[in-house]
Amino acid sequence: MNFEILNVNESPLFDTTIAYAEKRTHPPYASSSFNNNDEIRIPIQQQDIYTLPWYSSLHVQGKVEVRNETNVLIESPDVRFVNMGILFLFNEICLEVAGDVVDRVRNPGIMSVMKGYVTYNTGQSKALENGGWFPKAKSTLIDKTTGLFDAIIPLRTILGLCEDFKKIVLNSRQELVLVRSNTDNNALIFDDVDANARSAKVLIHKLAWRVPHISVAIKEQLKLLDVVKSARELYIPFRSRELHEYPMLSQTQRHTWAIKSSIEKPQYIVFGLQTDRKDQIRKDCSRFDHCNLSNIKVFLNDTVYPYDNLNINYANNHYALLYDMFTEFQTSFLYKDTEPIFTREEFKELAPIVVIDCSKQKEELKRSPIDIRIEFETNVVIPNKTTAYCLILHDRIAKYVPIKNIVSLVQ
Repeated sequence: MNFEILNVNESPLFDTTIAYAEKRTHPPYASSSFNNNDEIRIPIQQQDIYTLPWYSSLHVQGKVEVRNETNVLIESPDVRFVNMGILFLFNEICLEVAGDVVDRVRNPGIMSVMKGYVTYNTGQSKALENGGWFPKAKSTLIDKTTGLFDAIIPLRTILGLCEDFKKIVLNSRQELVLVRSNTDNNALIFDDVDANARSAKVLIHKLAWRVPHISVAIKEQLKLLDVVKSARELYIPFRSRELHEYPMLSQTQRHTWAIKSSIEKPQYIVFGLQTDRKDQIRKDCSRFDHCNLSNIKVFLNDTVYPYDNLNINYANNHYALLYDMFTEFQTSFLYKDTEPIFTREEFKELAPIVVIDCSKQKEELKRSPIDIRIEFETNVVIPNKTTAYCLILHDRIAKYVPIKNIVSLVQ
């Protein structure tokens, strides 16, 4: 400290390595349509540029139409998006580099809310309202008079690559691919009880990918050109988000779910249950149900997480361990002080999900393929039409050679 206040000869330093940076809008191919089940491809045509996917976003504009039982259009639609409802309009979103898929998420609506509930705090939530993030309040994206909406969704809320990889991508062809879902019911909800005879449909008018284009100073440009000409492999490390679904649980109190066998090592597993919410436009598909869960274990081969029984009992208000696991995620995953988005009571009512940290693993697990299995119990028989979701977060590394336009995944 004494040295700093006495160092009067210190010269000011200014960072001028980046000469220009601006987001540019990339539309889909001209022949693209945005109807249910359509595949939409948004390319970045130029290859001799530097882009920053970490700071990119998805711009969506459209209109929601509501019709009555005789198929007559209702002028002032009383309907709203669920939390992150726009992402429920898609079955799959993936990012391709040099023609190969580098990162992919399925069911991005469910994935984004599960990941968002454990990641974001109240301050971040306010900024994300522009993309449809309303974890507690009712969404205000849809104009009540016209049914029009306009949203910009940061791509880091969707793809793990865009959350973790904060460097530019050099001279490589990139393409964002979105597959529309076969129904809009999961994205919307009617709040009034007299809506039984109504139906709603989302019409997308505009869909674009806004990506920062980076221009660098001459000195830095020469360094980057040397990197490209050397045909060196460049690495893209990130934490992938992989969602699995058990569509219809049997009506018992004990369940075993063999999820997958993998050589990728899970770091975190987020588990949630929903009862009769899928494809139900009068129920909020972005919320979860506790279903009187009493205990849960995740098995990676023969290693179990957590070691102790949780002994949850919602009827007796015993779920402190679950909330503690929920709040500890930010410290472990983001290396920051915990700022949970939900209070204890809100957690129980809106998102009673289970967060299991399995990032610390024995050496034998790191060297061998892993069978992932979940065993869970409930205090009562699981309700009919209950779906289980499991979000697996695991490390992934891609590498690419810009001058050869080659991409591969490192196992």
